[in-house]
Amino acid sequence: MERAHVMITGASSGIGAALAKVYARPGARLSLLGRDATRLEAVAAECRAQGAICDPHVGDVTDAAAMQAWAESCEQRQPVDLVIANAGIGGDQVLAGSGGETLAAANRIVATNVQGVLNTVIPLLPGFIARKHGKVVMVSSLAAFIALPDAPVYSATKAAVRMYGHCLRRMLAPHGVAVTLASPGFIDTPMSASLSASLPFLWTADRAAHHIARAVAAGKRETIFPLGLALLVGLANIFPVALVDKILIAQRKPQA
Repeated sequence: MERAHVMITGASSGIGAALAKVYARPGARLSLLGRDATRLEAVAAECRAQGAICDPHVGDVTDAAAMQAWAESCEQRQPVDLVIANAGIGGDQVLAGSGGETLAAANRIVATNVQGVLNTVIPLLPGFIARKHGKVVMVSSLAAFIALPDAPVYSATKAAVRMYGHCLRRMLAPHGVAVTLASPGFIDTPMSASLSASLPFLWTADRAAHHIARAVAAGKRETIFPLGLALLVGLANIFPVALVDKILIAQRKPQA
């Protein structure tokens, strides 16, 4: 995909920034969206240094009209080949002692993690279908498979993204459009650092980004990683619910 046009949301840090650097190469065009202008421009500068044409855009995935306009402007510059809906926020940092998630915080998580994915992907689908070409990547989470006690709304949103991705892939397959779901475990980012639980099998954002890019290149429908943690989560889904409850609750660190 040397001369491909790649759109990435959540590109100012974490997996999104790492993915931008993975796809940055001479002749490639990167359209990068993030909320932090300073960090986003720093990522763009690194990508340009690798030879990519880079168009950073400060925006919020929850703004449907603005995302539609951004998608249209990206398509006008060069037809998009690959969109990576990566932007997301966690839930643990909104806990207030033992008070749980507030309604306002829950709504922000849903708006970003679910509506934000729809706002990113749907505006591009008419062009993909018309060209019979395009790839969609959605970043879900291993939290989609197991309900984390510290992040109930986050877990629910990632399960929704995963289900939407599977449905969308089956809808778009006859039109030559591919969909890959990426469900990472714990990644060394500020979001993971906020979690109260332990972080087994922790990966760097760079390692996760290269893994996702390889999965997309191989045409995989879904990639769930790291393997060790994925196996543990798989086992948890066949254990009695009462046992899983006890284990996950015991893993929580005491709240400050």
